[in-house]
Amino acid sequence: MGVIDELSGYIAAAREKALPSEVAAKAKQHILDTIAAMVSGSKLKPGRLAIQYGRSQRGKRQSTAAGSNLLLPASVAALVNGMLAHADETDDTHFASRTHPGCVIIPAALAMAEKENNDGRSFLCSVVIGYDVSCRVSRALRLGRQSPLSTYSLCGTFGAAAAASSLAGFDPRRISWAISYAAQQASGVVSWVRDSDHIEKAFDFGGMPARNGVTAALFVQCGFTGVDDALEGEKNFLDAYSTSPHTRAIVDGLGERFEIMETSIKRFPIGAPIQAAADALLLILQRNPIAPAKVKKIVVRLPTDGAAVVNDRHMPDINLQYIMAVILLDGKLTFEAAHNFKRMKDKKTLAMKSKVELVADEELARSPIPRQGIVEVTTESGETLREHVQSVRGTPQNPMSLEEVEAKALELLVPVVGAQRSRELIEKIRDLEAVPTVRELMRLLKKNPG
Repeated sequence: MGVIDELSGYIAAAREKALPSEVAAKAKQHILDTIAAMVSGSKLKPGRLAIQYGRSQRGKRQSTAAGSNLLLPASVAALVNGMLAHADETDDTHFASRTHPGCVIIPAALAMAEKENNDGRSFLCSVVIGYDVSCRVSRALRLGRQSPLSTYSLCGTFGAAAAASSLAGFDPRRISWAISYAAQQASGVVSWVRDSDHIEKAFDFGGMPARNGVTAALFVQCGFTGVDDALEGEKNFLDAYSTSPHTRAIVDGLGERFEIMETSIKRFPIGAPIQAAADALLLILQRNPIAPAKVKKIVVRLPTDGAAVVNDRHMPDINLQYIMAVILLDGKLTFEAAHNFKRMKDKKTLAMKSKVELVADEELARSPIPRQGIVEVTTESGETLREHVQSVRGTPQNPMSLEEVEAKALELLVPVVGAQRSRELIEKIRDLEAVPTVRELMRLLKKNPG
């Protein structure tokens, strides 16, 4: 049996099977976390522009754009909500495959499920399927960190197509055609790293692959036929994008090893390379409360690749020096503080920021443990306080509790949809299998009229 036959057969069969309890529980956390990122993202510039674009593309009233009162064609809603989900750095991440699966898979699945009037159980299964496919395609490509190709958008397209195909009820052959149309649309280059406003990055990481995956499924739903060996036949997708693909990685462990279990939820709404440093600094402050005026110097050591991403960037949520300064001044880190451009120019913030030194550490970069961080705080009295965080809170090795995930979600949801709807949404996601239609979730994501 070929890889595409195994993959499409798995997708078709998985929607009828009960998920292991621990997988279902983890998936619900990622669904809540991503929806919260979508809703909070509607307040940010990339999200506002995505909603503006959606408003210009109104047609069939099929799927909701979060944080607004728009009903849009499903593929447009997938794009808008994907951009909302990655309007900043709040969404989840899968380190091993170098993907951000949540901001693609969940907006795509929500758009398709709302259009098709699927129930909560079907939606839940489709999300797990999407994570499995997206991350495995990246493993199969084996692209190095120096590649100009973006695994985030390339691979997310396949996960979105798989989730949408599951919700559309496709048989294996039609799933293989949807995968082929995903292959034809998969794209993305790492030039997004030069995007100073996070708009193109939101499109590349979330909006584009979510839209393209849903579009692939909609093509097939409309009767399009296609190629059924786009992943392994002559001149296939993997050969086009990789010099050393591992095709079998796409199906290895399907149904036994679930990629969502290896996906990290961010404790803080900031760039992934800063998570460990923020964690470490808060641990230091919890054990040794220090008045900001008593801080002489802060040295932060990060792996070289991560340090390059967050070194004194234009945007506050990916500016390590700013985030460290805010934590020292406030003793905590909120969504509002992490996105406050005005505060980046505040005199107190700038004074504290000038005390922060970022060191790109080659030894940490060589370690098999990703996203580590070491923080050293030196006080005016000469005392140095040190914390080395290896397993960041929210990673599979140090997972956040359900209570922590829900608390993070409430902080992000309440300012946009209100406290009552936020709590109702959390309750429904806890018991997602009992939700008769995903439309019940989507009505809770509309902008609070108050």
